[in-house]
Amino acid sequence: MPESVSETRLLDNLWDEAEAGRLAPQPLELLRYRSNLLGADLRITNFGGGNTSSKFTLPDPLTGDPVRVLAVKGSGGDLRSIAASGFAILALDKLEALIARYRGEAHEDEMVAFYPLCAFGDNRVAASIDTPLHAFLPFDHVDHLHPDWAIAIAASANGRRALDEFNARYGRRIAWLPWQRPGFELALMLRRAVDAQPDCDGIVLGSHGLFTWGTTQAECYRNSIRTIDQMGQLVGERARRRGGASFGGAAVRAPRQADEVVAAILPHLRGAVSSNRRVVAHVERGEEALRFANSAWAADLCALGTSCPDHFLRTRISPLFVPWNPDADDGAALRRRIDDRIAAYRRDYVAYYEGFATPGSPPLRDSNPSVVVIPSIGVVGFGKDKREARITTEFFVNAIHVMDGATALEDESSAEAPGGSRRPEQAAQFASFHNYVALPRAEAFRIEYWALEEAKLQRTAAEKEFSRKIALVFGGGSGIGREVALQLARRGAHVVVADLNAAAAEAAWHDARALSSPEHGFAVQVDLSSRDSIARALEQTVLQFGGVDIVVNTAAIYPAPEPDGAASEAAWSRTLLVNVTSNHLLAETAAAVMRAQHLAASIVLTSSANAIVPKHGSEPYDVSKAAVNHLIRELAIGLGPAIRVNGIAPATVVAGSAMFPRDRVAASLRKYEIAFDEVESTEDLRAKLARFYAQRTITRAPILPLDCANAILWLAGDQSAKTTGHVIPVDGGLPEAFLR
Repeated sequence: MPESVSETRLLDNLWDEAEAGRLAPQPLELLRYRSNLLGADLRITNFGGGNTSSKFTLPDPLTGDPVRVLAVKGSGGDLRSIAASGFAILALDKLEALIARYRGEAHEDEMVAFYPLCAFGDNRVAASIDTPLHAFLPFDHVDHLHPDWAIAIAASANGRRALDEFNARYGRRIAWLPWQRPGFELALMLRRAVDAQPDCDGIVLGSHGLFTWGTTQAECYRNSIRTIDQMGQLVGERARRRGGASFGGAAVRAPRQADEVVAAILPHLRGAVSSNRRVVAHVERGEEALRFANSAWAADLCALGTSCPDHFLRTRISPLFVPWNPDADDGAALRRRIDDRIAAYRRDYVAYYEGFATPGSPPLRDSNPSVVVIPSIGVVGFGKDKREARITTEFFVNAIHVMDGATALEDESSAEAPGGSRRPEQAAQFASFHNYVALPRAEAFRIEYWALEEAKLQRTAAEKEFSRKIALVFGGGSGIGREVALQLARRGAHVVVADLNAAAAEAAWHDARALSSPEHGFAVQVDLSSRDSIARALEQTVLQFGGVDIVVNTAAIYPAPEPDGAASEAAWSRTLLVNVTSNHLLAETAAAVMRAQHLAASIVLTSSANAIVPKHGSEPYDVSKAAVNHLIRELAIGLGPAIRVNGIAPATVVAGSAMFPRDRVAASLRKYEIAFDEVESTEDLRAKLARFYAQRTITRAPILPLDCANAILWLAGDQSAKTTGHVIPVDGGLPEAFLR
């Protein structure tokens, strides 16, 4: 077995002997530990990719007899985050018995139905299709990983020759297996390969990945990272020997585009790839992504597509490359080219599906690209949520590493038939470009539309009401706005909490994040009286998620009356600016983003019962809210049909409201001669005042932030798709505010 991992130059040895010793009596926990270490580095394996396993003995829970079992990462698990409970545990003797049941490659899918019957004890973790790959290898501990450097060799036209060079240089005995779709047939091929070469210390799978192993958990880990490290050294050395820039050098020399340029393009791009289902974006604008996007070979490599199945299951068989040179073309030209290229991509994808589909194939899914590459902008990934979009982008960045490594390995033998094919008739299907070999479309289809993959997709949880939606909530730091943010997060939306009070916005997002995901939102400080401040909040939202679907504003000010009950000129000006003009600025700025998406969108503003009920001493506030009512109607006409604009008109909402600080609540309680004690909390005082106000209504119940949030979410969501230009009272039944 390999010597100490101290010789690694590119990867860190994360193995802690003390921690491993503590876990040693629990083989499943030690497997979890090994898996987490391997999953911690994206150069070793991607999110959800790869498998680890261990074989050990457990007592049969019924008889107490010792049973040899296989513990292997369960279907859909992720090595970086997997817990001991994420491993499927199966009886090895039962798995071995399946070999006699195997009817050949044409029937290998039927073997998956037997895996649950091999489960050990009460373990019910779904076993992945890779289970037999680990079971049939005669080693106690096995790692199957997708390292960039290993796939660079596996996805090279001269991959076998490169592996021979690797073995000779590092004194290794890594075997080569040609491409075969993961499954029972590949498991038997792995066993035969080891039987044919008993001294081999690893296996490279053509166009796929790497298998390594060890007699102990520590030895397996060390063998894995040492092998990957040495492959990285070989690829790096060949890249240095090649000299010059990667991917044929730069075809576009324009610098990385500024935030405002990217933000101007993303909504249009997001809308264009959302023709089937709305998606969320993630933009990778780092040096690696831009070097590839700007390169001379980017268009050809994108057209060729990815190799490793784990890559293209996320990125699709190929990304979309959109040529653009900002030194020669403006943003309008880029938007037109995006439309043309995406239309062509959809046609090609439908042709790909129809060309390989059989009567039993799953139905065609989304024909839009999930990755778009644009020079000077970078790599844009799309998914059902931010996390999936980020992971998709990460997978393609890994694919870029593979392409870079494979092209670095190019030599005079690269013009030969690609070495990834198992059968001679397959060789012609493997296309290559400067030594990089992509998986044939036919093989890609067999995985992308594999019945087993479809079954996995069908097991995913149903999406929530506001999944795939991006919401920007102004006034989200307190009161109604805070509750709106919480409810949107709970119902699946991506939420940006905006407020003049930065600390309140952060606190509200902290609570919303607990109901959602850290990646699904953020907090931002905004001054609604400033168009620039509003624009910056929208730009940040677009850069983070690709666009915006819902804008809610609950922010307003209520000027304190002067001692004589009159309002000053300054109070009038400030109130109308914040309560009316800001809503106009907000809607106008948001509409520019929403229109660019060409997707249905919604704006919900907050009026008040005071817009209908005149009062002495609150004239600036009351008049401003009356203006908001009519502004809603004007905006609905001007922004329709794609953008709906509605509002709610609450009666006084005291609970949690920034407009009801303690001193104002206390003053109101004194005004209405409601007894209270100075030691009572602010919320208790607010509750007393709210109960008093409630007695004026028909329902006699205080209006809570949640009541208003529920109305806002109805107006913001698809259930109110036929409603625009309306203001819904949320006032408990206030006769004076009945619409006239």
